[in-house]
Amino acid sequence: MAAPVDLELKKAFTELQAKVIDTQQKVKLADLQIDQLNRTKKHAHLTDTEIMTLADETRMYEGVGRIGIWWPSLEAVAASWCRRPAGSLAMDLLPNRFILQSKGIIHNQLLEKQKIAEEKIKELEQKKTYLERSVKEAEDNIREMLMARRAQ
Repeated sequence: MAAPVDLELKKAFTELQAKVIDTQQKVKLADLQIDQLNRTKKHAHLTDTEIMTLADETRMYEGVGRIGIWWPSLEAVAASWCRRPAGSLAMDLLPNRFILQSKGIIHNQLLEKQKIAEEKIKELEQKKTYLERSVKEAEDNIREMLMARRAQ
């Protein structure tokens, strides 16, 4: 006849299994975030390296993303084409997505971007270490419980 199952031990194993699965998911997510931050940091570094080779008076533009504007209907576009000189319509319809910046400002922004990415990477590494340590402690607690049961 099979030995009775220790309910406390079974509950501990179930909790450990859930904790391990949850931790593995969190560690994978942290690894993905770290990889993305490393790419961001490398991109900012390479961009900064290229920018620093340019002359100080070089005109540089910073991307500010898409600007929400009202896009006229096709009929309005056709009507406005008839009343404007050639080429002026394109300037009205395309959003301005860049702003003029000095080399120094862009350099400082890229350095700040690298610094922020590095700080976030450190935070994520600490989080991963904590998660892995907590799973290890839970495993050790269950081992101790098993040893105590066997000793009885």
